Amino acid sequence: MTTAETTPAQHGLTEHSHGGWGKGTVPVQTRSERFTSTDPSAFPDVTGQEFEWKFMPVRRITELTSGSPDGSPADIDVQASAGASVEWVGMDHALIGTAGIPEEKAAALAWSTAQKALSVAITGEEGEHVVLTRSSLPSTATSAHTVISAAPNSRGTVVLQNRGKALLTENVEIVVGEGADLTVVSVQEWDDEAIHLSSHFARIGRDAKLKHFVVSLGGSVVRVVPTAHLAEQGGDVELYGVYFADAGQHLEQRPYVNHDAPHTRSRVNYKGALQGEGARTVWVGDVLIGREATGTDSYEQNRNLVLSDGTRADSIPNLEIETGDIEGAGHASATGRFDDEHLFYLASRGIPEDEARRMVVLGFLAEIVQQIGVPDLEERLIEAIVEELAQGGAL
Repeated sequence: MTTAETTPAQHGLTEHSHGGWGKGTVPVQTRSERFTSTDPSAFPDVTGQEFEWKFMPVRRITELTSGSPDGSPADIDVQASAGASVEWVGMDHALIGTAGIPEEKAAALAWSTAQKALSVAITGEEGEHVVLTRSSLPSTATSAHTVISAAPNSRGTVVLQNRGKALLTENVEIVVGEGADLTVVSVQEWDDEAIHLSSHFARIGRDAKLKHFVVSLGGSVVRVVPTAHLAEQGGDVELYGVYFADAGQHLEQRPYVNHDAPHTRSRVNYKGALQGEGARTVWVGDVLIGREATGTDSYEQNRNLVLSDGTRADSIPNLEIETGDIEGAGHASATGRFDDEHLFYLASRGIPEDEARRMVVLGFLAEIVQQIGVPDLEERLIEAIVEELAQGGAL
């Protein structure tokens, strides 16, 4: 017989002698155990010491982590095909909260202050198309909530285009029904002073597929946190990202994939480039393969291309596996400068060095853009990247 007095304490279940976490508090043991709430007061003040905020310039985002942003519905330009609908709904709508709940204060603040949610419903099976363009936000703090749903066996693409000025915190929920095939593209082309914090929550149903893209090219501070919950058997998710940070910009991405059901698949592929003094990018990728997620096939990677001195790219891949019965899992991360062999190959064929460098960068980032599957949008984003390269002066 053992007692509390005779049994050694399990490592990790008691507070440390050099500080601890407080009486009766156990540290988070796995990614899925993080605290969630729609109440911002349930979270501590953001100081920059917390892991989820440690890379952020927290003084620049204070108005979005405290206070009371205006959650009034914003003016949005809507283009939608016949098999899709877009409307404002109350925050008590049945779909609100079904894809996920905030894990940090800025998202909870957005949730609690949003007066209405923009509902985008894909019901057709012919490859429906929706484009939402937001370009007239005020310069004061605002909040927003969007819910994108794909009915069972539907197919469609939703593009979220962000332009102009912004001081915005928001949540985007994505609910993919059984057998549905949905693509969601979030494009950040904000003005230079814009600040944007966005949490995306996706729930992928049985035998359903989601392709999710984050394209961040503009803004002063832009942080997008996509969470994909593979909740039912046969779910498939592909998370892509492409970003280009200029001098003084902070671009942060924190994708998280939760394999919670058997025979699910995920691919995470983010690529970024940095040029100019003070350009900063952060990528933190989490993948959790739960105990019930047998037969999982997962891989995540992040690549960064440094184009000038004075930049910094942080890249942290994390992989948790709670079952040994999987198809495969892995992760990779790399940050570096130009591949000299590529440059030599192009130069040996008479291409000037500056043009060769532009071709290498464009090819590096275009690999992600070309996965979107919307030719007009792909072409426009490639042109935007070319313009970034021309303006930066590092090439």
